[in-house]
Amino acid sequence: MNDSADLRRILKTWPYDPEHDARIIRGEDGREVLQVRTPLGLEQYEMDGRPDGLRPHGMETALEHHLHRLNQAKFAGRESDFELNPQECSELFHEGTLYYFRYVRLFQLKDWTRTVRDTARNLRAFDFLHRYARREEDQQFLEKWRPYILRVHASAAAMLEVEKGAYDEASRVTREAIRKVESLDDLDDETSKFERERSLMALRELESQIQKNRPLSELEKLEHQLRRAIDTQEFERAARLRDRIRELRQQNIC
Repeated sequence: MNDSADLRRILKTWPYDPEHDARIIRGEDGREVLQVRTPLGLEQYEMDGRPDGLRPHGMETALEHHLHRLNQAKFAGRESDFELNPQECSELFHEGTLYYFRYVRLFQLKDWTRTVRDTARNLRAFDFLHRYARREEDQQFLEKWRPYILRVHASAAAMLEVEKGAYDEASRVTREAIRKVESLDDLDDETSKFERERSLMALRELESQIQKNRPLSELEKLEHQLRRAIDTQEFERAARLRDRIRELRQQNIC
């Protein structure tokens, strides 16, 4: 056996730990790569572009290639003739799986920006396949996973807003995702039903946590103090708080 091809030396420097099995490092050329330690080896993903670094059909992704084909068909006035055959659908399914493997780890590492990017890319692929696949089975193949990917996309987007202190926008993002999941068509599929319920539960819990951790505004703090003053019968303090609350509300109206 060629010693240079034996991975044991590399694996010994990073023992498998399921709680810490993903990391972002810089390669010898300075580019960032995502590495995942599995029980038996290593996986490595490019951080940008297609996760495996390949360029199918001379383009960044197979999705971009087929979208280019669609645009050509539209330009020629032949969009109604455009379709994805089973082999092309399979190619897109496989490519989407690569992005799934990457965004799951990016989410784990709290890389919200890239998680939003990759989930948005896969949602675009979902829509493309659902509309243009020749066979109905290919049109529907990914739909059972749509609640899950909507949840991950919205969760990462909301966390980006939380990190900026934009709690109201984070809440809006989660509420919109809940609305989208609730409005999805009911599929006669156990996976779809499970993912729908699990996603709604997770998004509602996230919305609850966002509201719980959102800093109170000055008006909300005063209203809280007013309730306490009334409860403890501090009526003079309560009167001063009412006056200040009235001033703030008038300022907001103006």
